[in-house]
Amino acid sequence: MKKDTLENRMSLANNRFKIPDSKLLTGSLIGKYPVILDGGRTIIFISDKSKESETRRKYELRKDNKVLFYSKKPKT
Repeated sequence: MKKDTLENRMSLANNRFKIPDSKLLTGSLIGKYPVILDGGRTIIFISDKSKESETRRKYELRKDNKVLFYSKKPKT
């Protein structure tokens, strides 16, 4: 019988069968579509290609709001 130590319990080799496939693919680009913004400076990966225009619109709105927020002069 193997030693039941904390290192053995935490080892990924022992836990890989208990981890769902969706968790193992976290950060993976499989099945994702790139949306290129800011002339190639920003790339966002989305899973639904039909939401590309919505993603572009939301990004532009957020970008405009950040510019307005940071461009205000502080009151003195």
